[in-house]
Amino acid sequence: MMIRGPGVAEVMLMPGDYFVGDAGYRPRTLLGSCVSITLWHRAQRIGAMSHFLLAARTCHDEGIDGRYGDEALQLMTIKLATFGVNAAECEAKIFGGASMMAGGLNDTVQVGQKNGTAARLLLRQAGIAVVSESLYGHGHRNIIFDIASGDVWARQIKPAVPAPMPERMRA
Repeated sequence: MMIRGPGVAEVMLMPGDYFVGDAGYRPRTLLGSCVSITLWHRAQRIGAMSHFLLAARTCHDEGIDGRYGDEALQLMTIKLATFGVNAAECEAKIFGGASMMAGGLNDTVQVGQKNGTAARLLLRQAGIAVVSESLYGHGHRNIIFDIASGDVWARQIKPAVPAPMPERMRA
């Protein structure tokens, strides 16, 4: 979804989406256990942002899919090249990978932890420097990427801990 404002177009990324554009765009997303990688080319003011759900898939029966971290990075790299940008010349930032369970409980499969670890590894393998990250913890994150400046704003909202039921309401 794209919302045009004065001079800047806001692009909302949903799970599995990615975006590549110039300084006229400000992509954003909302993450839980999912992870977002941003890539920014300082000289050209071109940026890319992903929102992936899982680190990788086990069977590749169809084309490249942005729902998986390895494939999302591949899609961003291909699109950046159409802008004349080598992804290895970009600065990377990583966000998300949180546990969505209140009260510090762990997810049974630790999806967020796996996603964050995969993002670090994928970027290292691609030779892309990670300059900042905000990973793990509990709750969701609201992420806004200003491609004009390269700034990424992340606000983490911790999950609400349900109040205990009053004694007389318990069964």
